[in-house]
Amino acid sequence: MIVGIPRSRSLDERRVGLPPRAVGNLVTPGRTVLVERKAGQGSGFSDAQYEAAGARIVHSLDEVYGRADVIVKMNAPVPAEYDLIRDGQTIMGLMHLAVADKQMVEVMLERNCTVIDFLTIADERGHLPVLRPLSQIAGRMVPQIASRYLQTDHGGLGILLGGAPAVPPAEVVVIGAGTVGRNAVRACVGTGARVTLLDTSHDRISDIEWAFPGRVTTFRANEATLRKALAYADVVVGAVLIPGARTPHLVTKEMVGLLREKSLIIDISVDQGGCFETSRPTRLSDPTYVIDGIVHYCVPNLTSLVARSATYALANETLPYISAVSEGSMDEALLGEPLLSSGINIMAGRITQPSLGEILGLEAVAVSELISGGKN
Repeated sequence: MIVGIPRSRSLDERRVGLPPRAVGNLVTPGRTVLVERKAGQGSGFSDAQYEAAGARIVHSLDEVYGRADVIVKMNAPVPAEYDLIRDGQTIMGLMHLAVADKQMVEVMLERNCTVIDFLTIADERGHLPVLRPLSQIAGRMVPQIASRYLQTDHGGLGILLGGAPAVPPAEVVVIGAGTVGRNAVRACVGTGARVTLLDTSHDRISDIEWAFPGRVTTFRANEATLRKALAYADVVVGAVLIPGARTPHLVTKEMVGLLREKSLIIDISVDQGGCFETSRPTRLSDPTYVIDGIVHYCVPNLTSLVARSATYALANETLPYISAVSEGSMDEALLGEPLLSSGINIMAGRITQPSLGEILGLEAVAVSELISGGKN
């Protein structure tokens, strides 16, 4: 079995599918790993490090796709890669299929690919073990982003996030108490900012109250409480996720107008569509735009700012699944890693993720019906 790791062609993407350390664990007598030249450069990994780990360096994207049975990427393929995808190939990565280019999905279906989206791998409690480390990192990055874009030289109000003696700190409002939201709260509290959290789950709100007694203001999220919080916020963080589906616009354009001029929106949900009506994806080299005086920071691949840390964090969780898929048949992989079935979104020319099927208007088929034993 041959595993291929291409260099990312996505805009401003510096992360890579696997670091050398993980590649070293993957290489076995029956398994070859091909790494495209300079694939790890953005994360600080040299070709020599990959070769020392046992990988073979190849010099073109065509060769990676032409030889590999399994493609491991950080993001979904870009249009330049569509023609290179081979029939029956397995593609693994952070696919974001709910908001992906429909042409790409059509190519995957036509070519009978198995598409594994790390974002939808879930356990029996609905937790997302592979997404969790990246969500933790994204949440913990909120204070450093907020600090920068509250500065006057970045178009902000000129507010010090943690305040100073006799000067109040910034008001940070976090929408969503999932992994991103909890980590954003923790990080912002640590800076001395005043933090407000909104969520629909009483249990999640209670957990935050218990962890930060008297230090976080909490509300059950609804239109009235959103409006109340927006009216005093300096920074609003969108941290809402519906696994495998597009994020709903919880904050309308009219509600954004409640913010005072030069306030900051950080929409971490933008990789799945965004929870602000005014959100649109930006890129790390041009991360912000202004609507009605409000600064919007909407970078889908936010953790690419800390590409090395993010690559290691993701590989810690994905390596067992990549290893299982590249060892033998998909049937065997699913037996060894049962959670893998929740990550399979496309297989044998069919959609297997119900929420994706709903978005595309196609009937979803259970993975169990498509594997070799499913018809017995």
